[in-house]
Amino acid sequence: MTDHDEILRLLLAAHTLTRVAALDTASDAPSAQWRTLTLLRDHGPQRLGDLAHLSRVSQPGMTRLVRQMVQAGLLARTTDPADSRATVLAATPEGLDALDQWRHDLGVALAPRFADLDDQEWTSLRRAARILEDRIGATKEDK
Repeated sequence: MTDHDEILRLLLAAHTLTRVAALDTASDAPSAQWRTLTLLRDHGPQRLGDLAHLSRVSQPGMTRLVRQMVQAGLLARTTDPADSRATVLAATPEGLDALDQWRHDLGVALAPRFADLDDQEWTSLRRAARILEDRIGATKEDK
């Protein structure tokens, strides 16, 4: 296998782990909700179009998701300080609390799948996570 193949293998394993985690937590919230809250936490308030771009979803899709999240109290609309005609979206304290709870639930749900790892395997996973964070520019909150 080439280095390129190994990176793709890692990416596909991470996607599979994400799906398994969603099933293990039995969460009915869409993954786009958690991605949106994470983006707003990491990048601050965003205009809808910018948020859709960051999330790599269509603007109509983001509009529907934002409407649901505002109704649920997870997001708030505010006036853009740079342009009073525009609106920005921000995570509410309740939204950030929900994100923290979801992250905790993920950890609890996935823990049994990794319970039998030895110290060397944990060291390898920690190193791989740090390498990935460094390469993709992960935020301090994610480390």
